[in-house]
Amino acid sequence: MSGNYGKLLILDADFLIVGGGVIGLAGAFELAQSGARVVVLERGVCGRESSWAGGGILSPLLPWDYSPAVTNLTRLGCEIYPAWVRQVAEISGIDPEYRRCGMLVLPDFDEPKAAAWSHAQQVRIDPAQSRDVQPKLGADTPALWLPDVAQVRNPRLMKALRVALERMGVTFKEQAEVIGLAIDAGHIAEIRTASASYRADRYVMAAGAWSRQLLGGLGEKVEIGPIRGQMLLFKAAPGELQEIVLRNGIYLIPRADGHILVGSTLEDVGFDKATTEQAATALHAQAVDILPLLADAAVERHWAGLRPASPGNIPIIARHPQVENLYLNGGHFRYGVTMAPASARILANLVFHRSQPFDISPYEWPK
Repeated sequence: MSGNYGKLLILDADFLIVGGGVIGLAGAFELAQSGARVVVLERGVCGRESSWAGGGILSPLLPWDYSPAVTNLTRLGCEIYPAWVRQVAEISGIDPEYRRCGMLVLPDFDEPKAAAWSHAQQVRIDPAQSRDVQPKLGADTPALWLPDVAQVRNPRLMKALRVALERMGVTFKEQAEVIGLAIDAGHIAEIRTASASYRADRYVMAAGAWSRQLLGGLGEKVEIGPIRGQMLLFKAAPGELQEIVLRNGIYLIPRADGHILVGSTLEDVGFDKATTEQAATALHAQAVDILPLLADAAVERHWAGLRPASPGNIPIIARHPQVENLYLNGGHFRYGVTMAPASARILANLVFHRSQPFDISPYEWPK
């Protein structure tokens, strides 16, 4: 059956995960911790797509603008993160630079809506003058201060996860682009790449913006697709900016070494990852307007990534309704890094028939 696709590899694995981004690797980590034998199949190099390109803010940008299906998942992710990232760091020996730095939200925002959400969720949001928190900002304006918002440094997290998983016995197959799924009697029989076909007991599609394409006819009702985001990286002196700053969808993220990330655009351009001068100019102007000292800071890098967009930013974490050994963990859009450990927990609970932390019906496979 697989003769036209290279050799058949019957893997000694319980799970084969398609996709080596943060969702795939977090899933591998959770499943491996449960004693499962896991293989990760990646079309390129693990952790080099959207997971690498994002900013690593561990919060929805304005959580009161999202549905409970989003905020339940991000909140669980944030609760899990400290212990989760500490464990990843201990196994790998790599610090993902997780830290609580807080987030300052500058106008415009819906203050009554934010206050109502804060009260309902028992989440602390304080009124603040921008100069009370960050005196180097360009204006002394009323703002909201979210002191518990944390961040992680995406590239370091991805590197740490990869090393930790290797040490936990997870197998990686990189440069292995999936070109087809073979179905037999309501089951995935094998996954085909150009050079080989792979078999395992169960399969998890976690290929980000490419998930719907790879599912083919099995993903007919799956609404996941690419939205490009462009970002700039400035180099400033360490400590010039202490907290995340958000204004009208543009955010500044300070790293411990003085780098400041600025993003991000939202562009519906298909699978085009090219950067544009127009976006760079706009991001630079907005960054300097928020933090004037960036006018003299060097721009070290400009890049783009493809987010796995989904309606309402609500991912699918579910088993296929007709294919018993196929699962999807995808469509996390802007908050894949935030949702990753929570999504992995829900996926593992699903496959091992464990109780869930809350109602997971919003993440069901679309009918």
